[in-house]
Amino acid sequence: MASAKQQNTPASARRAKLEEARRKERARERRSRVITLTASVAVVAALVAGGGYLMSAADDKEQARAEAKSSPVKGERTWDKLTQNHVEKKVDYPMNPPVGGDHNPVWMNCDADVYTKAIPNENAVHSLEHGAVWVTYTSKAKPADLDKLRERVKSTPYSLMSPVEDQAAPLMLSAWGKQLTVDGAADARVGQFFTKYVQGPQTPEPGAACTGGVAQ
Repeated sequence: MASAKQQNTPASARRAKLEEARRKERARERRSRVITLTASVAVVAALVAGGGYLMSAADDKEQARAEAKSSPVKGERTWDKLTQNHVEKKVDYPMNPPVGGDHNPVWMNCDADVYTKAIPNENAVHSLEHGAVWVTYTSKAKPADLDKLRERVKSTPYSLMSPVEDQAAPLMLSAWGKQLTVDGAADARVGQFFTKYVQGPQTPEPGAACTGGVAQ
């Protein structure tokens, strides 16, 4: 049998240190695997929860859109049996701004167009026939409201905005056969009016162009 002195040789000491280093390395690898697995589970759980939240949010948004389209817009006025003849002359409309009737053969560009000066009613009515929503305002409208409405129009194809100084209220929204007076840009009916009537069911010529017409 080897003596204790022989067993405590430098080679034996190196082997012992190497084995200890290997043991510590295996322990570190086990800890690393546990941490990685735990993190992966947490990421997957977060993705599942996040995906569920996004799906729920999307469902809520779609449901809100459906409700906006199916519900009546409180306070709106409606006109039926509007004529649609093309005329080259000025038209005496029974409402201001006009929401339908005979109109110019050329539409006003309504591809998210914001006009700083008054536009011809006859061209604007043709835009409404194509499914546009027309935002109009007077000098009494608040600048902050106008800024927000401009942003909405600029991000909404089939809409346009222009001043109509002699209308009955500072802020009004019009579509073919439909008109609404609103208190401000934050009025919830603004969003509903856009959702319901931009290319909505009231449109006589859905899908017709909002570009290639008259520009200011």
